[in-house]
Amino acid sequence: MCGFCGLISNSAEADVSLVSAMLKPLARRGPDAAGLYAQQRLAFGHRRLSILDLAPTSQQPMLDSELGIGVAFNGCIYNFRELRKELQANGYRFFSDGDTEVIIKAYHAWGANCVERFLGMFAFALWERDTGRVVLARDRLGIKPLYYSETPDGFRFASSLPALLAGGDIDTSIHPAALHHYMSWHSVVPPPLTILNGVRKLAPATLLTIEPNGAKSEQAYWRAEIGSYRSDQRLSEAGWSDKLLSALERAVARRLVADVPVGVLLSGGLDSSLLVGLLARLGQNRIKTFSIGFERVGTVAGDEFKHSDLVAQRFGTEHHRISVAANEVLDALPGTIAAMSEPMMSHDAVGFFLLAREVSRHVKVVQTGQGADEIFAGYHWYPRLAHSNDLTDDYARLYFDRDHDEMRATLAPRFMNGDYSREFVGSFFNGAPGIRPIDKVLQLDTDIMLVDDPVKRVDNMTMAWGLEARVPFLDHEVVELAARIPADLKVAGGGKHILKRAARTAVPSEVIDRPKGYFPVPALKYLRGRFLQFVREIVSDRRARERELFKPAYVAQLLDGPDQALTPKGHSKLWQIAVLEAWLQTHGI
Repeated sequence: MCGFCGLISNSAEADVSLVSAMLKPLARRGPDAAGLYAQQRLAFGHRRLSILDLAPTSQQPMLDSELGIGVAFNGCIYNFRELRKELQANGYRFFSDGDTEVIIKAYHAWGANCVERFLGMFAFALWERDTGRVVLARDRLGIKPLYYSETPDGFRFASSLPALLAGGDIDTSIHPAALHHYMSWHSVVPPPLTILNGVRKLAPATLLTIEPNGAKSEQAYWRAEIGSYRSDQRLSEAGWSDKLLSALERAVARRLVADVPVGVLLSGGLDSSLLVGLLARLGQNRIKTFSIGFERVGTVAGDEFKHSDLVAQRFGTEHHRISVAANEVLDALPGTIAAMSEPMMSHDAVGFFLLAREVSRHVKVVQTGQGADEIFAGYHWYPRLAHSNDLTDDYARLYFDRDHDEMRATLAPRFMNGDYSREFVGSFFNGAPGIRPIDKVLQLDTDIMLVDDPVKRVDNMTMAWGLEARVPFLDHEVVELAARIPADLKVAGGGKHILKRAARTAVPSEVIDRPKGYFPVPALKYLRGRFLQFVREIVSDRRARERELFKPAYVAQLLDGPDQALTPKGHSKLWQIAVLEAWLQTHGI
């Protein structure tokens, strides 16, 4: 819901035209209204997607003149009504009916730690009119993005990286460590880094306070520490299953909070099917569900319609099948890349982009199953790492797109200053709170990979069409519960064992017992014909040659045999290079 930006100026008066420029790339995140507020050194812009309190009283930036506090906010606080009642009981008066004003009153009542009371997804910039203090915040799981940059004119922030670029005067040189992460870690770049030297991103569950004198301080306010707790040791598998199903039902119910209809992105896999089943248990009728499929390439299927159809029929949903021809995928690639706040190599980005385009014609809010694989150990590498004796080495071998030797053959020498990604993972594992190897891996994926791969991808692609995606599996209470469940109950049976058990009372067994599926876009895995030509033009462009990120011999090798150059996760190494270069070209870098 929405997008915002702002500037804390080094001058006596903020440049409103700069904030206005940053606001333009956020228009698709918030197509319903726009607002801008300036006060001396501070200026804030907002684009609104109307989900709660559709009246103008909830437009932003919002300033409470009585309390002297303002906010620009992106997201949804699902328990805002309960918080509002508590605040009213304490004497606070409200002029609107949405969740935005609740943030202002909560901050006044409880200070910056009010975020610990919020159930939801959010990023916001809040300012104190009388002191000039600014507080930036991001939700526990990083569902909503927040980027910032320190420039000659001051401190800027925005809901997307391209919005920061629109203000100009950003250092757009490539960060060596970020490039190494991108090329080895499936395009994941851990915070605070981004691919650009001049832009950072706020880590999840973090408050950043900027004092009137420019002093900055960060505070992490939450972390789900993976590993079973002693108090839970006597809980049976059935007990864990019951707890989990109850927590998921609450999470799904919370995400129905809206003044507009809520649909479901239904892939036909366990996770999205369980959402539909739980909504049905909650009494929701004629649920709007949406599935997408792509043209087959050779023997590689491009849809899972038979599974989504089964779920739709079982629960009587109002189901929409969206079939996409290969030429539609190709035509959508420029728009998909432009919608990325950071370059993302996953083939299914274009899938979510096209799916969101169609879904936004029917609803403004959807629930989606992202996050379940990371918190319940659903991927194939988790069981293989459960008893690792050299966790950093085994993780790198199973997950990284390239080892360091191949990286030397890939990147221009000026970027090869160290094995950044392996060092990062090794340091993370050494400091992770869990004792067992599998708990350390799940901690890494919950803290880092989850946020900067699937969560970011879904937010970027849905918000490109003014569609709000809600993720019940990333309800922080569900994540906290999952963190306490013994790892053996997760990795058993190839992964997600405890989630499968919990789901058996809510969804058909055919969905639970099927082989794990993925969001297939075959044309980007096996680059041929016009897709290969699209990539060839990008990597051969004058700007790519002058940038010299990659060694020409390596690029030529990939172009000669794109089908043979796949990462351990089965994605195209050539596409990984092409999407980075295309993103840089798209944003004029």
